Amino acid sequence: MRSPLRSIFRFEESGLVLVILALGVLLTLFSGTVRLPVFETLPDGTRQRVFVTDAQGARTPAFEEKNKFLNAQNLAQLAKDTSFIAVMAVGMALVIIAGGIDLSVGSIFALASVLGAMVLNHFGPTGAAADTPAWLGITLGAGACLGPAALCGLANGGLIVALRVHPFIITLGAMAILRGIAFVATTGQSIGGFPPAFREIVRFEVGNGLSVVPLAVMLLVMVVGWIHLSRLAAGRRIYAVGGNELAARFSGIRVERVKLGVYLASGLGAGVAALLSLGYYGAATSGDGQGYELNVIAAAVVGGASLTGGRGSALGVVLGALVIQMINSGIIILGIDQNYSQIIIGAVVIAAVVLDNVNTALAKRRLAASAR
Repeated sequence: MRSPLRSIFRFEESGLVLVILALGVLLTLFSGTVRLPVFETLPDGTRQRVFVTDAQGARTPAFEEKNKFLNAQNLAQLAKDTSFIAVMAVGMALVIIAGGIDLSVGSIFALASVLGAMVLNHFGPTGAAADTPAWLGITLGAGACLGPAALCGLANGGLIVALRVHPFIITLGAMAILRGIAFVATTGQSIGGFPPAFREIVRFEVGNGLSVVPLAVMLLVMVVGWIHLSRLAAGRRIYAVGGNELAARFSGIRVERVKLGVYLASGLGAGVAALLSLGYYGAATSGDGQGYELNVIAAAVVGGASLTGGRGSALGVVLGALVIQMINSGIIILGIDQNYSQIIIGAVVIAAVVLDNVNTALAKRRLAASAR
């Protein structure tokens, strides 16, 4: 019996969709309400507070009761926060599918952020090249952010291939080295003062604070990752290397080239997220991206990327990033001590890995039973 419901449950990421819906329902039911100010949009597109006149004739700000989770402002914030992690997680997924791991993404994020901030500050209102056209300063700043990030990822892949050392060791060392370089370059100081046009582009919003640019970049990265993994031969090679590296090598796949490519993509993803962060927050420090390694790896693993390699999807990773961010948001909304957030996320990662191992074991058992 072929029913639409059955087709939905055969969808690879249907489990994640159900988890997201369940989390949304639980947060909506238990989050309570909050009084939010009322805004109105003027004909010129600007937003201003709405005031009401009370019985004494005094004008007071208008407020309305809304659900803490299920309101436009919170959902827009959730989408924005998810986009930064999801962009990095797609690159991480390529690494994990190929059988590797990258612990340095947070440090690459920090280094790319401070290097881009230095160049953008140079062309900012108080910089030495303030008279330079804004488009040139923004272009050079973006290049200073994305270029080093891609090179860091390529260096990780090159060392792993050349030295034949486990990716955990190489990227763990890179995590410390790159974070240290970022700190030395800034002496621990915050860098801001970017061209106003750059921030206006990244912070462009519609509706109740929905940041269009980070969301659009996230969707674009997801689509590119989906096409690369599921529609191109290069993506098939990534699955082959992660599934069985020796068999892939004997089948003629250039394993070293595949590894260089996935680590390059991981570094570039961290650079794109760093560039979005610069435009949105308007400053950078060497401490940026602290702990992003856990969130990014968690998003990839929860999204279905197997740490044993050979399995995962770009859509699943983005949904995994949404799950992680909903957990973080739920901790705040429910008034739980935020110190528990890392504990909860760590537990989610362990649970995801255990379920993945159980699923793999059951699949092998079914395959063995069908071969008899």
